[in-house]
Amino acid sequence: MAIYFIFVSMKILIENIKTIVGAEPQPKDKLAGKQMSVLPCIDGGWISIADGLITGVGTMKEGTPAKAGFDKVINAENRFVFPSWCDSHTHIVYAGSREGEFVDRIRGLSYEEIARRGGGILNSAERLNKTSEDELFDSAMRRLNEIIGFGTGAVEIKSGYGLSVEGELKMLRVIKKLKEHSPLTIKANFLGAHAMPTQYKQNRQEYIDLIINEMLPIIAKEKLADYCDVFCDRGFYTVEETDAILQAGAKYGLQPKIHANELDYSGGIQVGVKNNALSVDHLEFTGDAEIDCLMRSGTMPTLLPSTAFFLGLHYPPARKMIDAGLPIALATDYNPGSSPSGKMSFILSLACVKMKMLPEEAINAATVNSAYAMGVGKTHGTITVGKTASLFITKEIPSYSYLPYSYGSDLIETTIVAGEVQ
Repeated sequence: MAIYFIFVSMKILIENIKTIVGAEPQPKDKLAGKQMSVLPCIDGGWISIADGLITGVGTMKEGTPAKAGFDKVINAENRFVFPSWCDSHTHIVYAGSREGEFVDRIRGLSYEEIARRGGGILNSAERLNKTSEDELFDSAMRRLNEIIGFGTGAVEIKSGYGLSVEGELKMLRVIKKLKEHSPLTIKANFLGAHAMPTQYKQNRQEYIDLIINEMLPIIAKEKLADYCDVFCDRGFYTVEETDAILQAGAKYGLQPKIHANELDYSGGIQVGVKNNALSVDHLEFTGDAEIDCLMRSGTMPTLLPSTAFFLGLHYPPARKMIDAGLPIALATDYNPGSSPSGKMSFILSLACVKMKMLPEEAINAATVNSAYAMGVGKTHGTITVGKTASLFITKEIPSYSYLPYSYGSDLIETTIVAGEVQ
């Protein structure tokens, strides 16, 4: 049974905060290179919330607003307050888990070998097309409620497990319904070009024409998506196919995003930049040419280290990218096959341990930069007066670095989404 939310505006005061993390009066839209290691904080602070927005931020020494004007006062002594995570790359709407493939990989099969046997994305597509919208909605709501508890306040959800007109529209309609019933800020991403359906293997252009001529017009008419995405990689979609789909999506007002360079140097980063993609995601294979291309763009490189962790791939070169002056965003890739978890704090741990990102860089990548990567930077990503009041309060911890350090611990005590305590 899904949980439905009734939104009632509350006035909340959080006081005696040990440290407010990401407190930025005039935030930048994104942070790049050395900027990523700077994390603005306020020690001994307070935050006021009303009508779903942050209405005040200050220090206890300067005094707090009168408590009588608030419906709820939270004492955050010895606790940290963070802006909610923005998870800019997920596949949360799906039917059934794929732990059988997990065992297959343990036995030695690669991700691509499993895909060629009808597993992977095609497995999820077969299940999804047999599952009702109501069932998909209920299971996705459970996952959304789960990630709220992990501190996430905004999430992008992709289609891509339909791989048919009916299946893709079903997924996007479920996402639209999730937007209406979840307190989270949700962006919808059309990923009809996630894999090539089996029946079109010998006539790829026929499926691409189906995406362009049948799916996109309906999606635009019903306003079902914010973005258009393509999996441009070895064994999936070519640069030329990707270019055609992204251009068609843009004609319908869908901003491009892209899966790229997870399995090889695919040219995906370059075609994403060419099409002014908001983000290019995965990027395990990123060299000097790709970095140079990204440096001359407004496209956000988004890294998904839990996918590399779960599939046993090498990790994206985050350190090289940041040292070159690039911005970096982090996301979970929450999906049933290659990253079955939506816990953003674990993503930060992987970023620090496996990609040598500083805690400050990882926190900025999962807040400011990931908000940019999903187009919600004006309302999310920092603790700033006037922004949406989506944040979380930790348990008693010694420093903000303790969050990625203590990778297995549940360190979140209270989550607030759009001004409401969850």
